[in-house]
Amino acid sequence: MRILEGEGVSKHFGGLAALSNVDFHVDAGEIVGLIGPNGAGKTTLFNLVSAALTTKQGVIKFKGRKITGLKPHQICRMGLARTFQSVKIFGNMPALTNVYIGSLFGIPAGTPSAYAAKGAEELLEFVGLSASKVTPAKDLTLVNQKRVEVARALATKPELLLLDELMAGLNPTEVAQAMELVTKIRDRGITVFVIEHVMKAIMGVCDRIIVLHHGEKIAEGTPQEIANNRAVVEVYLGE
Repeated sequence: MRILEGEGVSKHFGGLAALSNVDFHVDAGEIVGLIGPNGAGKTTLFNLVSAALTTKQGVIKFKGRKITGLKPHQICRMGLARTFQSVKIFGNMPALTNVYIGSLFGIPAGTPSAYAAKGAEELLEFVGLSASKVTPAKDLTLVNQKRVEVARALATKPELLLLDELMAGLNPTEVAQAMELVTKIRDRGITVFVIEHVMKAIMGVCDRIIVLHHGEKIAEGTPQEIANNRAVVEVYLGE
């Protein structure tokens, strides 16, 4: 089943085409990677899917329903959550409170707040941060701030999670741990759409990869197919 699909998605900033007539889809249960050089349009695509930017050209559907024109909170309520390229957390709040806010959003109306608190504790443990739950989020390392953001997104109870450069700035050990976390998220029944520049990671965890270059989709396929694609090698991976 296709959980997310876009047809003819374009976005212009002034005279610049950030995205040009891009078709894409993500099937339920997949981990799909989105790669391309800086400025290729990857985050712009995520911003259109999550309604951080408005889609004026093309159609985006989530679970078969057109979401073009909806507000971010409406799309999140439908079961689509995201993280950001630059970590967006409530820095002065403890790690647990950050996740609790997401959990309050994710529980049905009328559900006791204790249920949200329990869910937040469980998710903080899931991402490996139980020991840091009372630490102000701004005092955490970058890798742990990213994990707080992932836990908060998961607390909204998504069916599809968009991860924007989860592994940027991490050392090899942290990258390996992040790859494991992505797989564990999928094992919870959550589909994952991930932007990443760490090629070892993207090739290691993804079922399928979409490649953007100058706002256009230039390739799509399995990690092996992408690694052997001449156009991708030339524009992105290097000779």
